[in-house]
Amino acid sequence: MKKTFGIMVVVSLVLELVVALAIIGRIDDVRMDPVVVNECVHAIADNYGDEEAYPDKLDYAVIDSKGEVLYKNSDDVATSVNEAVKHGDIMLDLVVEGDVVGKVIFNNSTDEQIEGYKKSLIIAIVCITILQVLLIGLYYYYLRRTIIRPFEKLNSFAARVAQGNLDTPLELDRKHIFGSFTEAFDMMRSELKKSRAAEKKAMDDKKEMVAKLSHDIKTPVASIKSTSELGFALAADEKTRERFNLINIKSDQITALVSNLFNSSINDITEIEVKPSEQPAIVIQELIKSADYLNKAGAFTVPDCRVYIDRLRLLQAFDNIFMNSYKYADTAISVEAYEESFDGASCLAIRISDEGPGVMEEELPLLKEKYKRGSNTYEKDGAGLGLYLTNYYIENMDGKLVLENLTPGFSVIVYLRQV
Repeated sequence: MKKTFGIMVVVSLVLELVVALAIIGRIDDVRMDPVVVNECVHAIADNYGDEEAYPDKLDYAVIDSKGEVLYKNSDDVATSVNEAVKHGDIMLDLVVEGDVVGKVIFNNSTDEQIEGYKKSLIIAIVCITILQVLLIGLYYYYLRRTIIRPFEKLNSFAARVAQGNLDTPLELDRKHIFGSFTEAFDMMRSELKKSRAAEKKAMDDKKEMVAKLSHDIKTPVASIKSTSELGFALAADEKTRERFNLINIKSDQITALVSNLFNSSINDITEIEVKPSEQPAIVIQELIKSADYLNKAGAFTVPDCRVYIDRLRLLQAFDNIFMNSYKYADTAISVEAYEESFDGASCLAIRISDEGPGVMEEELPLLKEKYKRGSNTYEKDGAGLGLYLTNYYIENMDGKLVLENLTPGFSVIVYLRQV
């Protein structure tokens, strides 16, 4: 493309030069040919009095020695000596049989021709300049499509990866010069996703093992505690009672430690930091467009207000909502934004709806819990954390997450507190 563009620019410059030289050359040739003028005068003299035989190659007028006009073949020709001198016309004596019978005045159209050639030159230069501007515009479009936009996509992709979103693929386009380069980046994303999935599975397995061990330990400790309490009640001497009481105290300590271990293994994911602040609501439109990388959501508007949000966590929440819709519904998505009072507070409501199968009505309250999924979703990969995390993020922004079934479809309503 660069070679083609260079050739086209060179051709346009050469064309501009050729046209300019051609027109300048024509300007040099606008002077009358003396041979043609003399031939015309001789032809008039030879046919003097026979106007039909006069030549018509040039514009001229014939006047007699008294200044009377005998003949003219154009209205633009001067008809007097004074007028001819003023206009710079050519005047030659008309000699018939050795006597000067008058003059032939030839119209001098040099100025008009030069002016016409100048206009032609200007028009040609303007047209070629427009062509060059179009070429530059096309080349800029080429650069934007093949270099600038791919870099912008790489930048957005890198930001998503940095935020931990490895589900959004990098759009591949082998037509631009970074095609294979972007493919390598997407392969890196895929490998990172696999690695993260393996790491998550290992962590889940570890947490599950800890939770299971915690539960298994609680049972015998509870038996020891109940036995020690019984022994404490039945012991006759004080020393034995102190021993049973010590066993009881240590059992309580073990139970507390096991409970803490169990709770940390289950709830450690809630340690994610959420830092909400006052933001203009228009940023929500940008976040939704960023999350909807398949462009399944139609156009929507956001009311002019300010909301209390963490942009990063809200983007992750929208990512989870759209990812669920892509995975389980795979239909068109509608987005509505409107102001509404919720639990006595002024809120901005964001309703995101699809036309999928939805879930069973009795399962709706469970979907916001950890590791809970709809009974019709187990054929799809998933950990049951998406809506749990989304609910966690929204609640930590003083908002509310509401799930609804539609007929058909499924709707997620995000209520964000206005400030």
